[in-house]
Amino acid sequence: MNSRRTWLIAGLLIALGAGGYYAWQKSKDGDLPEGIARGNGRIEAVEIDVSTKAPGRIKEILVGEGDFVKAGEVLARMDTVQLEAQRRQAGAQLQRAAIGVETANSLVTQREAERTAAAAVVAQREAQLDAAERTLVRTEQLATNNTISQQVLDNDRATEQGAKAAVAAAQAQQAASDAAINAAKAQVIDAKAAVDAAQAAIESIDADIDDSTLKSPRDGRVQYRVAEPGEVLSAGGRVLNLVDLGDVYMTFFLPTAQAGRVAIGTEVRLVLDAVPQYVIPAKATYVADVAQFTPKTVETEEERLKLMFRIKAQISPDLLRKYIQQVKTGLPGVAYIRLDPQVAWPAKLQGKLAQ
Repeated sequence: MNSRRTWLIAGLLIALGAGGYYAWQKSKDGDLPEGIARGNGRIEAVEIDVSTKAPGRIKEILVGEGDFVKAGEVLARMDTVQLEAQRRQAGAQLQRAAIGVETANSLVTQREAERTAAAAVVAQREAQLDAAERTLVRTEQLATNNTISQQVLDNDRATEQGAKAAVAAAQAQQAASDAAINAAKAQVIDAKAAVDAAQAAIESIDADIDDSTLKSPRDGRVQYRVAEPGEVLSAGGRVLNLVDLGDVYMTFFLPTAQAGRVAIGTEVRLVLDAVPQYVIPAKATYVADVAQFTPKTVETEEERLKLMFRIKAQISPDLLRKYIQQVKTGLPGVAYIRLDPQVAWPAKLQGKLAQ
């Protein structure tokens, strides 16, 4: 009996406490006009990890936690001794390839000169063949009248055949010269390709050296130093964590009936627990399409009303830049959102905007 009485008293206290909380909550929201909703939230910002692109050792870190940094500011440097050695090696290969191009071009010039000489030899042999053919014709005419001996005729025929063979040999030499020129030109192309490959290797190494200097991608504040000088990191290893103070927002939740009335761009007023005297203007930039805190089954209208949707209220970047030193993430507060644009803001949410 005593145990049962204890449980009854405990249950009564819980019920009274829940009722008191509900009444307190209603009293807080009681002064809000119809068409304005509220939700608890926390200031958040986009976080950026500054990481290494390639594996290596951290040479130095130039900023500390809490420092404000500008976009493009150097934050840390990686050790580039090995990369610089690779660049010198690639530079030597580039010089060698450039010499190869000059050598190949010289070879092309030599082969073209040889072809010119071969063409001259062909012309000479063709002239000799023409003379031998004319001589043979006259000799054959004279031989029909027995004016010359058979020996002279045979000699002229042999000379004509030799001239034909000489022309064929000269033409073959000319064809060989043409092939040699094509081969030399192919060597030029290969040498130029080697130059391009060496140049690309240098550019790749230069890019790696440039990436070894870690710069801030945006204006923001250093939140964490994840690594320290001397540590060896793998590719993608985190060095610093930044908070982008130009992209700050509060996330809060509204029930189905209210979330369904929120349009993108709806006016929001933020009041932070740390500085309740200021009202910060914002705009709704995101409404979740999937409910949070969803029950296992949603079969009744009462259960559907329990669904909560996430809303994101973005603070103006111009306002953030003006108060950049005061911006802090993680601060809790309350977001007031005007669901009906015709409803005026209450007095407590007017006249205190952070201008």
